[in-house]
Amino acid sequence: MISPEKHRIAAIAASWALVLVIAALIFTMSAKDGATLDHGSGFVSAVKTWLASTGQALFGHPVDVSPVGHFSEYFVFGASLLNALRWHFPAKNALFAAPLIASLYGVTDEIHQIFVPTRSCDPADWAVDTVAAIVGAILAYVVIKRLKKTKGADKTPTP
Repeated sequence: MISPEKHRIAAIAASWALVLVIAALIFTMSAKDGATLDHGSGFVSAVKTWLASTGQALFGHPVDVSPVGHFSEYFVFGASLLNALRWHFPAKNALFAAPLIASLYGVTDEIHQIFVPTRSCDPADWAVDTVAAIVGAILAYVVIKRLKKTKGADKTPTP
């Protein structure tokens, strides 16, 4: 049987590993030029094409779906950062720190894109990244609080 301390260490390591994987995914996506994102990125390209065609069908004109990608990446990034940080700080501090760290990473992401052909630094993308990280962190905070409450309720003896 795994001791509670070893279980805790494994959970912390897994939480931080997920943060690193998502950060690497964001970096990888930012390193791709527009044409590669549109046609040479497998699943990502297929989703982007589907979103663009759906948007055009709904609105009757081409729609930029880039904000959807930014929102999705940073929503998950904010949530995973909150999950990792909660092991080291009180949950409310983690709730503040996670979106802040994600937002700062978003700044570096936009700077990185200056050096990628057909990409640019767009403050609107950074704003989407930041809002998404806030929403993701808040949702993760609420879910974790509810899980803890439920877990605590499970330990309450029944009369």
